[in-house]
Amino acid sequence: MPELPEVEVLVRHLAPMLEGKTIRGVQVRRERVLRPTTEAGLKRELRGAKFVGVIRRGKFLLFTLRRSTGRSTFTLLGHLGMTGRMFLQPVNAPVAKHAAVFLALGKLDFVFEDTRYFGRFTLDTGPIKLLGPEPFGDEFTPGYFAEALRRSAQPIKVKLLDQSLVAGVGNIYASEALFDARISPRISARRLTREQIERLRRSIRNVLSAAIVFGSTVPLDWSGASRGDGLFYYGQYGGVPGVYEERLQVYDRAGHPCPRCGASIKRIVQAARSTFFCPRCQCGGSG
Repeated sequence: MPELPEVEVLVRHLAPMLEGKTIRGVQVRRERVLRPTTEAGLKRELRGAKFVGVIRRGKFLLFTLRRSTGRSTFTLLGHLGMTGRMFLQPVNAPVAKHAAVFLALGKLDFVFEDTRYFGRFTLDTGPIKLLGPEPFGDEFTPGYFAEALRRSAQPIKVKLLDQSLVAGVGNIYASEALFDARISPRISARRLTREQIERLRRSIRNVLSAAIVFGSTVPLDWSGASRGDGLFYYGQYGGVPGVYEERLQVYDRAGHPCPRCGASIKRIVQAARSTFFCPRCQCGGSG
């Protein structure tokens, strides 16, 4: 599932391509992704509207559009779900098999493809109100982080997946940040020391920043048309198969040697999600 870095890279890719484009037509093939917005409601708002900008909030894309009548703007919320793609393609290109929403922009078409239909493309911005601070924002202070963790008995890995704690961190980067900070994923959030909390906060920012930088340098294939496209959000292709997995320190590397100490990376299941960690580098309390 795409997390903050993948969405950030996508936003940076789409923003200059969409800015100033007018939506001339709207085609909905999977109304499920619009909920609670209706197909009629989406078409009514989008037809004739112009893209003003795109930003990221947590794992969401927020498209700002200006209505065709007047100067007022409104927000369209996008979420990639587990396997979603958003990309632009030439107007005469074949429409992807699992295209959920299709916007005609003149010479280009915007496509939201979602194979499993867990994504969202809606006028409902309610989910944004539930998000915690951005990892790079001024509100994500050591004091805030410590107070929020003090109230939770959940294992720290599980708590990091709570989007009301900090927005955008998911399963991959939670494991990576905990490894970077040398903290056991099993330890209760409220048992972390102030030093551990400050170290984890730095690690979250460092791991996410590195992933954004890396994602910005990888050749992109947003339509997923290339063979062997294993990482839909970075669009692996050409001579770079496996390059992203090789940058991950512990995630999905069970049985591989720890890059720091050589111990075998372990996998456990927490809250129905896989957690990867080094039992030597990340040893310590687990209660």
